[in-house]
Amino acid sequence: MSIIHYLRLAAATMLALIGLAQTAAAHEHPMSFDEMIEALGWDFDATPITTEQVGDNLYVLFGVGGNIAVSVGKDGVLIVDDQHPAMIPKVAEAIAGLGGGAVDFVVNSHWHFDHADGNIALGEQGAWIISQINSRRMNRVDRSINLVGVGTYVQQAYPPHALADITFNDLMQLHFNGERVDLLHFGPAHTSGDTATIFRGHNAVHFGDVFNAGYPFIDVANGGSLDGMIAFCSAVLAQIDTDTVVIPGHGPVSTYADLEAYIEMLSAVRERVAALIAEGKSLEQVVAAEPTKEFDQRYGSPASLLDRAYASLGGAGG
Repeated sequence: MSIIHYLRLAAATMLALIGLAQTAAAHEHPMSFDEMIEALGWDFDATPITTEQVGDNLYVLFGVGGNIAVSVGKDGVLIVDDQHPAMIPKVAEAIAGLGGGAVDFVVNSHWHFDHADGNIALGEQGAWIISQINSRRMNRVDRSINLVGVGTYVQQAYPPHALADITFNDLMQLHFNGERVDLLHFGPAHTSGDTATIFRGHNAVHFGDVFNAGYPFIDVANGGSLDGMIAFCSAVLAQIDTDTVVIPGHGPVSTYADLEAYIEMLSAVRERVAALIAEGKSLEQVVAAEPTKEFDQRYGSPASLLDRAYASLGGAGG
């Protein structure tokens, strides 16, 4: 490891510890939406929508928030996730450039603002919204989200037109644009209402935030768990093959091998953090033990993961 890389990791660890110390205080003073987007460094005006083709009529759009999968064809336009209302005009322009028209169906991978707030605009425009039933329940009421190291954000209840029109429990199948599209829920993972969307004809899966290119955020207070993340990812892995295109909630388009490595990382972290908790270690001591050390170069700062893993496995917090 170079000295520069070492110093960067040391700085990241220091910032992580500071962030963890601020979390309790953040719970007492929830951020406004404007404060939250400033803390996250989002800029709706300056950020473009970029497009990557992953199949004959299947694309991924990148912008502010979660990755959007887009199916364009003879039956219309189906998207998975929709970012934020401020981005919808750019999303519509990108879809038009792919030969599509208005969005007909939106699948919410889960209920978090960075993946589903676009419902507010698209529902008003007449799109049919689909989600796992727990996701809709979450969107019906104000929900507090502990954005570890950033603060607490209270996501406001959605208006009726932005709630899912169609819900399912564990499995739903669509037959759209010449292929079967499976919507699968394997229990609580990132949240209590996650959906993996498998485009069978394209051999592609959109994960939402159960799988990301970096360390995941686990919304423990709203039903998520580390064990659930591992189980969900493993269940999807059994549904796909080595050639499957894997679309994460955030980050670049990935592969089956990336998903395998992610599951191995989560499993290793789970075992180590559980052992440290069994020894009576505090969260600060768990962080200091560096249970993610060999994974940090690939996945980034582990602060949020360790905080949520600690809470998920019975340490403290929520």
